[in-house]
Amino acid sequence: MASLKDRLIQKIGEEHVLGQCDMKEFTSFRAGGRADFLILPQSEEELKLVLQELSERETPYMVIGNGSNLLVKDGGYRGAIVKLSEAFADIEITGETLTAGGGALMSSVAKAALAAELTGFEFASGIPGSLGGAVFMNAGAYGGEMKDIIKEVRILKKDGSGTYTMTADQLQLGYRHSILHESGDIVVQAVLQLARGSREAISAEMKELAARRNEKQPVSLPSAGSFFKRPEGYFAGKLIQDAGLKGLSVGGAQVSELHSGFIVNTGGATATDIIQLMEVVQAAVFDKFGVKLEPEVRIIGE
Repeated sequence: MASLKDRLIQKIGEEHVLGQCDMKEFTSFRAGGRADFLILPQSEEELKLVLQELSERETPYMVIGNGSNLLVKDGGYRGAIVKLSEAFADIEITGETLTAGGGALMSSVAKAALAAELTGFEFASGIPGSLGGAVFMNAGAYGGEMKDIIKEVRILKKDGSGTYTMTADQLQLGYRHSILHESGDIVVQAVLQLARGSREAISAEMKELAARRNEKQPVSLPSAGSFFKRPEGYFAGKLIQDAGLKGLSVGGAQVSELHSGFIVNTGGATATDIIQLMEVVQAAVFDKFGVKLEPEVRIIGE
């Protein structure tokens, strides 16, 4: 029987199947181990073929967009990382609806909405990820959430067997959660319902939010954004700061001195550094306040 790599190369070409891939090159933390495979399908049909092959062989896999909410442990990931690249980044606008591929960067969607004078996406314009990941996590910022603007989403079954559509209600979007966490199915396209607006007002709002983000968040250092989910009734960053942990370091990982809700890579951090710092923060906050902090970042591997 042909090896998994050989079969994948037959389906999508040698240049799109990379072995022993260093995931620090493909995640915003710039840390972590190697994945057995990084697979770069160039169309939805290729993505289906890849998922079918991985499922038939019962090979663990994860589909990623921009890798901005992911940490691969230093021991690596025994399986395949499937990355939705530029082939899944098309953006089309019809009237007040914007349709984009799951691999489209949020910044690109924001630019397209601005150019078309459509309002409603401003809150998400600085989220450093892909649209598919934002739907999966029901990403939010500055009082807005993806559930506010999703009209419908086209989803590929995790075994590659077919696609279906879901409305925002059917996705059961909650705080940093969707039904896709349970199903494991993949967002290939999302339709957003926006509204007519003024280019000047939309641009001003995006600039104001970017200024606030740049002033209060450590955007100059590698991170995965807010590291912890917001515990009910609290703010993670304030709990961490009040526990006296701002600036605390383990190796190259540090609780940001600008915003305690962020863990940053100050240079050369390993995934182990980041995870150990996470555990120190969790223990200290629990000891002091009795609150259990849960990571928002997805941590995989061994």
